[in-house]
Amino acid sequence: MEFEFFIGIDVSKNELDFSVQQGKCFLFHREIINEPEAIKALLKEISKLKGFSLSNAVFCMEHTGIYSNHLLSCLYQKNANICLEAATQIKKSLGNLRGKNDKVDSMRIAAYAYKNRDELRLWAPRREQVQQLAHLASTRSRLIKAKKMLKTPLKEYGSFVKKNAVKQNTDVCNKALNGIETSLENVEKEIMTIINTDPELKRLFTLVTSVVGIGKVIAVQLIVTTNEFKDIDNAKSYACYAGLVPYLEESGIFKGKGRISHIANKKIKTLLHMAALVAIQYNDELRLYYERKVNIEK
Repeated sequence: MEFEFFIGIDVSKNELDFSVQQGKCFLFHREIINEPEAIKALLKEISKLKGFSLSNAVFCMEHTGIYSNHLLSCLYQKNANICLEAATQIKKSLGNLRGKNDKVDSMRIAAYAYKNRDELRLWAPRREQVQQLAHLASTRSRLIKAKKMLKTPLKEYGSFVKKNAVKQNTDVCNKALNGIETSLENVEKEIMTIINTDPELKRLFTLVTSVVGIGKVIAVQLIVTTNEFKDIDNAKSYACYAGLVPYLEESGIFKGKGRISHIANKKIKTLLHMAALVAIQYNDELRLYYERKVNIEK
């Protein structure tokens, strides 16, 4: 697809910085509040540019979670071309950079879009059911973290604090802990309700959980992070995404050892590691494969 206009957008909680570029030529910068009405007004202003149309323009931004929701919604409603990129990808593509502010960042994103115009991957939203799963999975993670923050100190008190003080603190926290447990149960029910009422999600969930070591939590994360295996559809790419692929570093006579990259989804990496530990305990074939690989390394 041929693009003539490249709009780089730096997204933050309260403001959006737009840098508009036509080909190599920088046109202007605007800072607006991160609200739908302000976004629509600026899009109307941009549409008045000579030769501009949504079909020959691309809007590029970094992944910023929920802060970009208003912008993505407004752009998607207008069938705009949208590109979401990782911040590290943009930074590395542009080489050594000095200085940083919101305006400069938006200009750099526009320059990145122009430089990589032939290789840009256009964004499409996940289905509503998958988006709901993503939100519920995040809520589940926060609840588990809150539960751990309360329970761990209580366990440690038992060895170093008098019993009456331990009991007092436990009594104080019990109501909160019970509430967290109830919320966790509700989240689990909601997740399974969404999966069981959607044929495609149910099919994928059944397939994924049929793999030894893969439980409900990992299955949901796999479905969400791959967008139902549409965005990432092969094992090698997903292993790279999770930071499980070793990369060699060699230069001349220097032969480095393969190392995994730190640019990865660390949560998925941890979950897959735990799944592998379960698999080698309960599956003879995988255990033999694991032992063979370990012996080769030695």
